[in-house]
Amino acid sequence: MERLSIIAATDQGNLTVGLQFSDDTTQTIDVGAFIRCYPHLQYNKYLDPLKFSRFHLENGNIVWGKNWDLIFTIEQFHIDKIF
Repeated sequence: MERLSIIAATDQGNLTVGLQFSDDTTQTIDVGAFIRCYPHLQYNKYLDPLKFSRFHLENGNIVWGKNWDLIFTIEQFHIDKIF
């Protein structure tokens, strides 16, 4: 079985991301809700829509920041359970 990965990610506005997975499924995830529910100095800066939109894909996962400041497991995104 092939390893699950994120193959495309788009900013959907309002701190949400649209994700396409390697198994041809998609999810729209409200990452902002997680950040507001679990405030942390490292995460709070991503409540700024401009900073939030600067995510990138790395090793099949979506990450924020040069040092992976904010990251979730692919499986959490896949089943829409980030918290």
